[in-house]
Formats: sequence, structure tokens, C-alpha cells
Amino acid sequence: MHGERRATEAKILVIDDEADLIALLSVKLEDEGYEVLSARDGVQALEVVQKHCPDLILLDLMMPQMDGWEACRRIRELTDVPIIMVTALSGEQLVARGLELGADDYLTKPFSMMELAARVRAALRRYRQPFLAGPVVQVDDYLVVNMARRQVIVDGKTVELSAIEFKILACFLDNAGRILTHGSLLTQVWGWEYSDETDYLKVYIHNLRKKIEKNPQKPSYILTERGLGYRFQIPDRLNQS
Repeated sequence: MHGERRATEAKILVIDDEADLIALLSVKLEDEGYEVLSARDGVQALEVVQKHCPDLILLDLMMPQMDGWEACRRIRELTDVPIIMVTALSGEQLVARGLELGADDYLTKPFSMMELAARVRAALRRYRQPFLAGPVVQVDDYLVVNMARRQVIVDGKTVELSAIEFKILACFLDNAGRILTHGSLLTQVWGWEYSDETDYLKVYIHNLRKKIEKNPQKPSYILTERGLGYRFQIPDRLNQS
């Protein structure tokens, strides 16, 4: 990772088979201060990733030789930098598939350049400044988690979590700001045999919210991403730009 780089020094790889779109995105991203690399298909993209080590990747799905799905999987074997899928394809199942393969975000064409720039800034911020810095996680003034002692303090008081509830919370904190699909959470916490037990997960999320949220009916930490899964938000941290 390039944690010491300023945002304006980040290298962004745009992978798309449309030359006009690459040109358009390049102009916008360069105006934002980024260095832009490009590739026309997944095979070429892997070569660029290995040679130039980009800080963030914008990845189209429908491409010749190697599509975006396979490219995403292969890129994840090489690097953990943020991947934002940019595609005309839409639908919850497709978004979930992309996230399961390791993408950090999913942007459907057509989109505004303002939205793209915001997504890029947010992804780079999360990547360069991972939330977990030690065994004690100060989420905010209300919620503190001691990972080593498996202790959760809510509004100054220790709250008992079950082993499963703590494991879910730890998984959220390890991926703060990122969407975790139902399948991803179930697999990481319970194992692959439970990957389809969505209702099972909802019960635990409901109970966890009751224990750590100020208002479980209007959660501020564990946010629902409709049809996809959940995202853990660090209010004071993730609202900064």
C-alpha cells in the first residue's frame, strides 16, 4: 500500500474496451489530480497491474479475451487495492457477484462524473487509512471494542455479546465502510455451509443492533444495503472527505 501518498498522487487504472470512455474518464480523473493508466481488456490489465502497481482500479465487466468477472478474481490474487466495477449491467445479483469476487464498489452506467470522483476519493481514503490500528477500536465516543479481551463497551458500560455476535462485529470492523454481502458474512462467520442462510443472519444482526446501537430502529453503525447485505459505518471517520 502507498499510505504516505497524497490523494493527488494516486495512480488509477481504467479497464474498459471503449476507447472513448477511457478518454473521458482519463480527462476527469486527471483534472482531479490523479495519474491515469488504461487497459482495453482483462489480459492487458493484469500486465499493467503487475508492472505499474495502481492505487485504485475502475473495471468494466463486458470485455473481450477476459471479462471483468475473471479479471477481478485474478487481480485480487495480485493486489488488495480498491476495485470499483463500472458497467452497464445492473441488478442485485450482479452487484453481489462483483462484491463476492473482491470488488469494493459498483457503479452503474450512466453515472455522473461527480459521483465517480466521490466514490474514488472514498475508496482511496478507506484503503490508505484502515480503521483498525490496534487491539482497542475506538469507534466513537459511544462505542469501544477491545479486540484482545473480546470486550464491548457501549455508552461507558460493558455489554455482553455472544461468540457469534462478537465475530460478526469483528468482521464488520475489519471491513469498515465496505459492503459485505449476506453470503460473505455468513461464510466468514459460520462457514460456507451457511452461505444461503440469510434469515439466520438477520436474526443476529437484529440482536447485535439492539446491543450496540443508540437507536436499533434507525441504526447508525450497521447499515442495510438493500438486496445485498450490510455495511458498518464509522460516522465521524467516513463522513470526512
